[in-house]
Amino acid sequence: MISGGVNLKDCNPLYFENVVLGQELPVVHKGPLTTAHIMRWSSAVENWHRIHYDAPFAQNNDGLPDVILSGSAKQQFLIEMLNLWVGETGWVWKFQLEHRSLTLPGDILSTWGIAKSKVAYSKVGIVLCEIGIKDQNQQEVCLGGATVVLPFKNGMQVPYPFDPGALGLQ
Repeated sequence: MISGGVNLKDCNPLYFENVVLGQELPVVHKGPLTTAHIMRWSSAVENWHRIHYDAPFAQNNDGLPDVILSGSAKQQFLIEMLNLWVGETGWVWKFQLEHRSLTLPGDILSTWGIAKSKVAYSKVGIVLCEIGIKDQNQQEVCLGGATVVLPFKNGMQVPYPFDPGALGLQ
């Protein structure tokens, strides 16, 4: 798997004022995925369903073409993209995702994201993003949205741990 390999401490901080509507988020590429990648992820998160490591079982019992990548792995790829974008100064607050197609060995996945709207609050800014993953055929594998919290250039840091109630957000 291709890894981002980016140290967030080496990135320029992202501030609310710097976000432009329509701005594209950094792309994270994964793959080509192998059965070993799929099985390792499933093992790491203790998802022991056989469709993630036993091809004959997946084919004969569930009618699948092969083992399939767990949805939680795809969620993690998108969180990785969002974290690369917001860096150490921002916070991924909300996340929703719809899985639209299976991911099989040999697939290559690429995340995508677009800043769609911004709202400035008194202490922090909120950015709503459209996010997703496409495969090597440009088929939409996942589609969803995320809400991130960013500091203002001359404002306070986004508190850690993030408590939206303390900032008057809900």
